[in-house]
Amino acid sequence: MRDNYILTAESVTEGHPDKLCDTISDSVLDACLQSDPHARVACETLATAGKIVVAGEITTKELPDIPAIISKTVCETGYGAVQYEIEVLTHNQSRDIAGAVSKRNETGAGDQGIMYGYACNETAELLPLPVVLAHRLTKALTLSRVHGYIDGLRPDGKAQVSVEYHGDQPVRVSAIVLSCQHDEDVDFHELCNTLREDVIEPSIWEVPMDARTQILINPSGRFVEGGFEADTGLTGRKLMVDTYGGLAPHGGGALSGKDGTKVDRSGAYMARYIAKNLVAGRLADRCTVTLAYAIGKAEPVAVDIDTHGTGKYSEHLLERAVRALFDLTPDGMMETLKLDHPIFAQFCNYGHFTHEDAPWEQTDLGILWLNIASKKSVAPLDGKEWCA
Repeated sequence: MRDNYILTAESVTEGHPDKLCDTISDSVLDACLQSDPHARVACETLATAGKIVVAGEITTKELPDIPAIISKTVCETGYGAVQYEIEVLTHNQSRDIAGAVSKRNETGAGDQGIMYGYACNETAELLPLPVVLAHRLTKALTLSRVHGYIDGLRPDGKAQVSVEYHGDQPVRVSAIVLSCQHDEDVDFHELCNTLREDVIEPSIWEVPMDARTQILINPSGRFVEGGFEADTGLTGRKLMVDTYGGLAPHGGGALSGKDGTKVDRSGAYMARYIAKNLVAGRLADRCTVTLAYAIGKAEPVAVDIDTHGTGKYSEHLLERAVRALFDLTPDGMMETLKLDHPIFAQFCNYGHFTHEDAPWEQTDLGILWLNIASKKSVAPLDGKEWCA
């Protein structure tokens, strides 16, 4: 274990161009699932100044009004006065993929891939502290804009937080970077002071800032042009923001715009759900769950549990328990986590694993884990008794 080190994570507001593309893609997905829980959706959004393109493979009973969804989402995010040319380019899912996925008795994985889930007991969210603090700052920025707490804010923004650790304990915030789009006539120095007092200081309480903490607000200076007018947006380009800030492994698959048969999404959510319940059940202080799938196959080709030396029981034992207690097929993951419901757009901002009401964030199996841990031996697994 290292003695002293710094970990850093970032977040973006819902008005950031990439995140707005994620929200559009997930809003289209939700609209498809609203009328057809069995819809197959892989929806990508690309946007730049004056132009928004939605493209992908969508097989559903009733194709929603995608241009209307785009306009509504952009307006609700805070860009209501901006006009865009909208282009929609969609077609049905490939017959080859559909044949591999939609089988008579089971649903096969929509693609091959590796998914990781992570949890640690560092915060109430069971996430690394830099991740939690970065999301808290961007959410505070958005709330300050939407509710008018701070005048002159616009939708685009980013935050980055660096935390110093001694051993495995966070001890201080070493740096904060906060960038926010603003009206042209805003007094820059007054805005910086307001953001420090009303956004930064109320958001940092687990560990202290001190005289050595670097606080950089709009370090590039003027930030009037933002959103699609300043930067091209693309679905799936904020993978670290969506997950663990780069502080845990990531298989590389994007989340937004994909239905539950796409294990990039369902597998990542299930792996997080398992890891969080293991930590919530006090079977480990930190845990990484790895799932791997082959396209068209229902069962994962690999399941791995890594407790990073903090586990109360062997990782082999925990892996066997996970295989017995969780249905890791696409059908099982969709049923367990309600992934055939139109729930995705509400959870795609400020990290997919920070929303306490998301199905994959529940710790309903924590009591079960505690019951397992309290016994020397438990119920038979795969026809054999397994012992702690």
